Amino acid sequence: MTPGRRIGSVSAALAALCWSAAALAHDVSQGDKAFVQSVDGPAFVPFLYLGAKHMVTGYDHILFLIGVVFFLYRLKDVVLYVSMFTIGHSTTLLLGTWFGWGANSYLVDAVIGLSVAYKGFENIGGFRKLGIAIDTRLAVLVFGLCHGMGLATKLQSLSMSKNGLLTNLIGFNIGVEIGQVIVLFLVVSLLNLWRGTPSFRKGARWANIALIAAGFTLAAWQLEGYFAS
Repeated sequence: MTPGRRIGSVSAALAALCWSAAALAHDVSQGDKAFVQSVDGPAFVPFLYLGAKHMVTGYDHILFLIGVVFFLYRLKDVVLYVSMFTIGHSTTLLLGTWFGWGANSYLVDAVIGLSVAYKGFENIGGFRKLGIAIDTRLAVLVFGLCHGMGLATKLQSLSMSKNGLLTNLIGFNIGVEIGQVIVLFLVVSLLNLWRGTPSFRKGARWANIALIAAGFTLAAWQLEGYFAS
C-alpha cells in the first residue's frame, strides 16, 4: 500500500470511529445525569465513581494522554508531564464549577480535539520542521486547563446542588485522577510492549498521524455542533 493510501485509510478509519464517538467525549448518561441532579448534600463516593468513569470513557482525554506519553521512556518524565496536565485540568475543573465560570461546551471540546492533533503533530516533529519551538510542558499545562474547563462546563450543565458541592467536586476530581492512573497504566504498558518490537519505529509515525486525524475529526464534529446550535 502506498503512503498516500495508508494515510487515507488511517484517516477514514479514525473519522468513522470518532464521528460515532465524538458526541460521547464529554457526555453523561441519562442515569448519571438524573442522579447528579437529585443529589442534595455530600455524596463523595458516588461522585468519585462518576469522575473515574468519565475519565476512563472520555475518548478525547485518552487520545491526548496517549500523545503526551507516546515518546516518554522514563518514569520521571511521565510523572512530570502528567502532573502538568493534572494541575491544569484540576484547577479549571474545581474553580470553574465552584465559581460558575462557563464556556461554550462545543468550543471547549473543539479546542480539546485540537489538543490531540497538536500532540500528534509535535510527536512526528512537525513544529521542529517548521522552525517553531514550543515548551511542551507549558503546552500540556494549557491544554490541561482546557480539558478541565470542558469537565467544569459539563458539570455546570447538570445544575448540581450547592449543598455539599465542594465535597462532591473534590470526590469527582479525585475520581478523575484515579481514572487517569488506570488509563495511563494501560497505555504505558501497551506502549512499552510495542516499543520492544521492530514495528515500533515505523508504526509510531502512523500512530501519530492517526492522532492528528482523530483530533481534527473531534474538533470538526464539535464545531459543526456549535454552528448548528
